[in-house]
Amino acid sequence: MADIDLSCIGKTFAGTPALQDITTRFDDGEFIALLGPSGCGKTTLLRILAGFEAPSHGRLRIGTREMANAQTGANLPPEARNIGFVFQSYALWPHMSVRRNISYPLEIRKLSKAEIAKQTDAALASTGLVDYADRMPSDLSGGQRQRVALARCLVSDPCAVLLDEPLANLDVALRATMQGVFTDFHKRTGATMVYVTHDQAEAMAMADRIAVMDQGRIQQFDTPQTLYERPKNRFVAEFVGRGAVVPVQELKSRGNAQQARILGAEVAVQSASQEAQVSHVCLRPENLTITETGDLRSKVARVTYVGGKYLLEAVTDCGARLFAETRARFEVGTQLGLTITTPWAFLED
Repeated sequence: MADIDLSCIGKTFAGTPALQDITTRFDDGEFIALLGPSGCGKTTLLRILAGFEAPSHGRLRIGTREMANAQTGANLPPEARNIGFVFQSYALWPHMSVRRNISYPLEIRKLSKAEIAKQTDAALASTGLVDYADRMPSDLSGGQRQRVALARCLVSDPCAVLLDEPLANLDVALRATMQGVFTDFHKRTGATMVYVTHDQAEAMAMADRIAVMDQGRIQQFDTPQTLYERPKNRFVAEFVGRGAVVPVQELKSRGNAQQARILGAEVAVQSASQEAQVSHVCLRPENLTITETGDLRSKVARVTYVGGKYLLEAVTDCGARLFAETRARFEVGTQLGLTITTPWAFLED
């Protein structure tokens, strides 16, 4: 296992930047998620880690080994990096059994038959595939094929495991099950894992830290809780979780506390200690309480049942759309009072 260091990584295609100045570190044994919308650069970054693409700028180091350096032109091929890659499409050989699919990387390395059998049996056991060892990929379900792809990756004892939207082809129930498989795999092996997804629920459920990406840059790299509770900018606030971003109309400081006027209401806000000024707040559903005497007057525009409670989309008198949660059902058009409680504030560049 090893740390992954990226320094000023950039990538351009036909003069168009796909990645810009990616400088960060993935610690040994971490489960990292690269999260963002289509076209944000997350898969390009994963392919650079794997060696399928060479960076146009910057340097990549895994452990003590330099994998790529745009300045010197160095770029180790994938087979020389000892990195496992799990594809969205599984990429199994259809003419090989499950056992042979898993053992094939060891055969290429010309290990002894006894060692190949030992490592393959261990990979089958760790992914729950012992009973399927002699089946062909066409006889497996989507979840079982994904387990084979994971076992094939595991058998080589890689220093890092890269996963490119591996659950995108599975149904909702099976995706939830496979999330548990990946999490258990990570805990058991201690492998450094980098997982690409556009599904924030997957990222929040599995990752130790999440790199939220947009337009080829990492907008924020933090724990799931920090991303949700303390977003650094508007993009992260709107992309992660439900909520609304609204401007701060006026800011007042009272000792160590900050008071802001938001949508015409005076409320206490939280912000990063280094930010003397803030420009916007992120209003999550938990920041809004439905009360008759609420600071804001609003009208229910949409009601969505989300299991044991309702998500309300309410439009204030000034036109802002806010989200609130309640166990009581309200009809569309109902007039509500909303009270704002200590939202997170940030300075938008």
